[in-house]
Amino acid sequence: MAVCGKRGANGTKGQKGYSQIMEHRLLHTPEGVRDIYNRECARKLALQGKLHGLLGKYGYHAVETPTFEFFDIFSREIGTTPSKDLYKFFDREGNTLALRPDMTPSIARCAAKYYGDEEFPVRLCYMGNTFINNSSYQGRLKESTQLGAELIGDNSVDADAEILALVADELQAAGLEEFQIGVGHVDFFKGLAQAASLDEETEAELMGLIANKNSFGAEELLDSLRLPEGLKELFSMMGSISMTEEMMRRAKELAREYPTVLRALERLERLQQALLAYGVEKYVAVEPGMLSSYHYYTGIIFAGYTFGSGEPIVKGGRYDGLLGHFGKDAPAIGFAVVIDQLLAALSRQKVKIPVESDETLVVYPADRQEEAIRRAVAMRKEGCCVSMVRKEGGRDEEDYRAYAKRMRMREVLFL
Repeated sequence: MAVCGKRGANGTKGQKGYSQIMEHRLLHTPEGVRDIYNRECARKLALQGKLHGLLGKYGYHAVETPTFEFFDIFSREIGTTPSKDLYKFFDREGNTLALRPDMTPSIARCAAKYYGDEEFPVRLCYMGNTFINNSSYQGRLKESTQLGAELIGDNSVDADAEILALVADELQAAGLEEFQIGVGHVDFFKGLAQAASLDEETEAELMGLIANKNSFGAEELLDSLRLPEGLKELFSMMGSISMTEEMMRRAKELAREYPTVLRALERLERLQQALLAYGVEKYVAVEPGMLSSYHYYTGIIFAGYTFGSGEPIVKGGRYDGLLGHFGKDAPAIGFAVVIDQLLAALSRQKVKIPVESDETLVVYPADRQEEAIRRAVAMRKEGCCVSMVRKEGGRDEEDYRAYAKRMRMREVLFL
């Protein structure tokens, strides 16, 4: 009996220890996601509200799409995130679904469905979370908030300029004073790759070297291909982060034999001219080496950077063929602000996001509950934010004032 009793005690102790471990584990979030609370959450909501309001001033209308879609919306054929980086699951009917890794295909599907017959431009904007199952060693968030806009049905340089001007206005509205938007064109590299007759493997290798800013590796690879000097010089320009006027003139001269490359350069040049009217040209630089992992881009591509963030705070481009996958043949261009990256950059640059706190804490004794409720109801009708707490024995006014301070309340009212 004694032995049985001892085993029972050990079992109970073991179960209690396991329970404590599980409780401790349940306090934490999975890798790649995190809680946002208190002041940080207030700052994030304030920033999102300001940026979303600016989109409305440009005539963009809000739209919401589902957090998950059919897997085919993000398939390899469409050219978005690789399947291995998607969060996939099944519904009751056995359909494969995926959490959205990218907002653009969802917006394209939505636009094709509800604006399929519209012949004039459609301006849509959105705000939502995206989910990418990054490798753990990358150290990136697997869930992030994006806010963006899509201009559908306009393939002009004017549309390109409007989107870039809106991006610059968004970043300024966020409080940034120093940032740079690098703009490239997918046909610059594609045209050069075609002219050089690169096979798929070599093209992918060269793209990787350029994307990683490995100019020595890219130069070594290009030397081994024995290309014409003019073509080699054009490739070498992809190592530059900003194309000067002289470089643009030289590139256009060299590209006379390569129509695809020349058209890309001329488009970028016209874009620079259009941006002058918006007064944001100082924030935009032509970056010939700009590349994107999204294969649905067909024209200009861009990314915005600032101090305090190693990742782009905004990214986007033109995708004239994407809506065709959903039955609407229409050009389009758009961008997404990565709110989490922008918030981190603002914090590191000591840029304050004003968050007004006008909440009042009403502290009342038990015998004045009815009075406290009537007071709180009246204050709320006047537009005030009110929290109530019943006074407990053993706590003095300073305890409640300290609590109000922790909760970012502006005022404490004692009854």
